[in-house]
Amino acid sequence: MPSRVMVALRVSATPDRAFATFVDEIGRWWRPNGLFRFHRKGTGRLRFEPGEGGRLVEALATGDDFEIGRITVWEPPRRLAFTWRQAQFKAGQQTEVHVRFEPAGEGTRVVVEHLGWDTVPGQHVAKHGFPEPVFLQRHGEWWQALLRSMKAAAEAPDERGGPRA
Repeated sequence: MPSRVMVALRVSATPDRAFATFVDEIGRWWRPNGLFRFHRKGTGRLRFEPGEGGRLVEALATGDDFEIGRITVWEPPRRLAFTWRQAQFKAGQQTEVHVRFEPAGEGTRVVVEHLGWDTVPGQHVAKHGFPEPVFLQRHGEWWQALLRSMKAAAEAPDERGGPRA
């Protein structure tokens, strides 16, 4: 059975706004986590290159980009999927993140499913020696915190103080 994390959160924004916040403003709402770093070079600012085949990268202060993954599904404002890897991953060790933006009344239910952790051995440095259930719980807690940060960005007024589209 695939090893995965799934979290969801309701956002008081349209699916268009929630999708745009997730993709276009990821550098604003993403919160690095010292436990789940992509590499050892420090933390940078995340950004998506829009469209299927586009990259998710972490732009470092050195001017270098670390490619975290590639967009595999690009269906604004309903679905987004991308691969996810850390620098220490070997060939065949790759996870996937699937994000759905579902209309929910006046808002949007954002669902994040992070799959494929079974491709990464239990003793891998990315899992920090945690037993699988503990690792998945900790990773899920991080995704919950990230979604709360994304929610705050999506619900924030625009620069003029009015609601965002």
